[in-house]
Amino acid sequence: MDQAQQAVFKIEKLYVKDLSLEVPNAPAIYLDATTPEVNVDIATQAGIVGDGFYEVTLSVTVTAKIAEDEKVLFLVEVAQSGVFQIRNVPQEELEPILLIGCANILFPYVREAVSDAVTRAGFQPVLLSPVNFEAMYEARQQQLAAEQPKIEVPIQ
Repeated sequence: MDQAQQAVFKIEKLYVKDLSLEVPNAPAIYLDATTPEVNVDIATQAGIVGDGFYEVTLSVTVTAKIAEDEKVLFLVEVAQSGVFQIRNVPQEELEPILLIGCANILFPYVREAVSDAVTRAGFQPVLLSPVNFEAMYEARQQQLAAEQPKIEVPIQ
């Protein structure tokens, strides 16, 4: 392969695209010593920014509630994004690179943003467990395949 045909992968920019923190029941919630239930939702998405440039966004929503009365302690939403330059990669490999590889690069940054926001809100930090983005990608591919309508062709 000559220089022009070699695969290119480069991180152009990493940034927090959106950050939201809500503590709807403050200050009374700080007096409740009940251990909350913490729910974490994670999603990835990717789009084209320009020729060979892609934006990948890893969105995480963390909700902490007191189970008995469903009272919300806090709600944190973080969208961590990155612009990646990817060139000379076969089309069938592009989506896994974006939704697995790039998501793995973004995860430590979104993990830090969530922990920092929760701490600044006056709560113990939430440390997100490692995420298997490959398993998430494969599950999504299986879900999409199952949703495809089956076309039956009558045999004559």
